[in-house]
Amino acid sequence: MRRISTNSEFEKAVGYSRAVVDEDYVHVSGTTGFDYETITISDDVTEQAHQVFANIARTLAAARCSFADLVRVRYYIADAADFETLAPVFKQYLGPNPPAATAVIAQLIDPRIKVEIEATARRRNGANPQGEG
Repeated sequence: MRRISTNSEFEKAVGYSRAVVDEDYVHVSGTTGFDYETITISDDVTEQAHQVFANIARTLAAARCSFADLVRVRYYIADAADFETLAPVFKQYLGPNPPAATAVIAQLIDPRIKVEIEATARRRNGANPQGEG
């Protein structure tokens, strides 16, 4: 098993990994629209969603996989009215290889966060689970 971290202040403060690679599976923690390097977040829900996918893409790349390897996503959305705005963004990134998905309307931990996405990927045969080589 291998843990992937972005070294964000959130991960350090709460004590979690951005993702855990466990044999063939990559479990990506709930990921928000924060730019983890600058710890800034847009007020715009669409911009947040694009940042979420950028953050997830970096995490998946560190585990040597991509959006095409996703088998499940969970969308947590603070305001149900935002779903119609977010759906085309979800489709942009996941439409070519749609995973199983669930959308939940939830009160998120920080009122600035409008969308959070949790994901699970299954690594293709030949991918090294330790990220070596």
